[in-house]
Amino acid sequence: MDDKPQETGSGNDTRGQNETRGRVSRGRRVRFGSAAAGCAVLGGVLVLLPWERGTEAPPDPVLGALARAAVASGVPASLPGLEALVEERERHLEKHPKDAESWAVLGAARVEQGRRLADPARYSRAEQALRTSLKVRPRGNAAALRGLAALANARRDHPVALEWGERARKLEPERWTTYPPLVEAHAGLGDGKAAGRMLDRLKALRSDPAVMALAAAVYRDKGLREDAAAQLADAAAAAGQPAERAAYLERAGQLAWEHGDREDALGHFREAVRVDPDQRAARAGQGRALAALGRTTEALGAYRAALAGQPLPEYELELGELYESLGLRRDARVHYDLVRSRVREAAAHGADGDLVLGRFEADHGDPRAAVRRLRTEWKRQPSTEVADALGWALHRAGRSEEALEFAVRATEGATEGTTEGAHDGGALNALHAFHRGMIERELERYGPARRHLREALRINPHFSPLRVPQAKAALERLGEPSVGDGPPDWS
Repeated sequence: MDDKPQETGSGNDTRGQNETRGRVSRGRRVRFGSAAAGCAVLGGVLVLLPWERGTEAPPDPVLGALARAAVASGVPASLPGLEALVEERERHLEKHPKDAESWAVLGAARVEQGRRLADPARYSRAEQALRTSLKVRPRGNAAALRGLAALANARRDHPVALEWGERARKLEPERWTTYPPLVEAHAGLGDGKAAGRMLDRLKALRSDPAVMALAAAVYRDKGLREDAAAQLADAAAAAGQPAERAAYLERAGQLAWEHGDREDALGHFREAVRVDPDQRAARAGQGRALAALGRTTEALGAYRAALAGQPLPEYELELGELYESLGLRRDARVHYDLVRSRVREAAAHGADGDLVLGRFEADHGDPRAAVRRLRTEWKRQPSTEVADALGWALHRAGRSEEALEFAVRATEGATEGTTEGAHDGGALNALHAFHRGMIERELERYGPARRHLREALRINPHFSPLRVPQAKAALERLGEPSVGDGPPDWS
């Protein structure tokens, strides 16, 4: 078996060489990209493994064992545990460089580190380890294939994730860990039905907190909020390790936030941080909820704490918009500039930041550039999120007629009086409804515009510190809704 499909855009930058403490001597750094990552095993060892450890203490075996069990099961692991696992496997591979399983474990651990730390350089090193595993064992190496699928999902390259995942499934169709990357890949491609089929196969093989959390994500995408919340509650209650429980609490908080439950969301986010202080997504969630509650100083601190440990461009954009809503444009510009630089850095390591960059350019940069970027993204990964972003970019570029087609796709079956949990058309999303309403207003379709702007405020009256005032102002200019629409609820 060869080791294709090749990962795209992994770049030649090896800044991840200093990933672990004191493990790479100066002058030993070697530049090579994904093509060279599949070269001779010993060549890979020369680049991937530390040369000098000195008297550094060995990694904690308990932390490493817990992390290895978590990584093997596809569940969140603690950052200290991941660090211990990576170091332990590197030490082992110094002596056993042809251990394909250990290379696969090392690669999977680095993928999870990259996710948790928003450090795309770890993705390049993960790819090197996983391709070395395939080089050592080119046939029957499902673990490396699953790792490459997880890596592609982390890079937001869902078409490639699907290819790797399907190769793993052909080898091990009855192994439950084969299916989570496939569920995520199909969801990222906007194919909810296929994601549901993969979830059904997974549930037939396994029932545990990780599966419950994955089911919650699928239910959320279908608009089945109550089912998703129940699954997350069960997953958090049954989680075995603090990092796992914190991850599920963060997702529960995000689900509550999406529907305007500020206090409930904040409670989940705070508990997640209490359980695992390294849960940076929950700190960003605290920022959203605190800002919505008018506790701006605390919100800014929460966002800074999130960015200190997980510098995602999404968080930079959110913090920039919060500053802009406060009239602090200079502070906003600092974070807007960081959106571009972080996306560029991620792209150098094969990560796809076109969606967040397209959103940023549409509102704060060059809408026409956003359209070009998002059209390409739509062709590759036609998800609801991309449809919404492309529609909005087209509107901002002065092409509202074309924009409406994508705005309808993004809100299909998720607005206009549906009862929560009673449809299978997609998640209720306040920002998507807002975008559609503003596009319809520009096209002088005032009735639908009024309905969708009201819908945005009903779903989450606090969905954006910049856009909520715009929605209310637009509704005021549109005048009173028809009697059948009922009163708006902005509480």
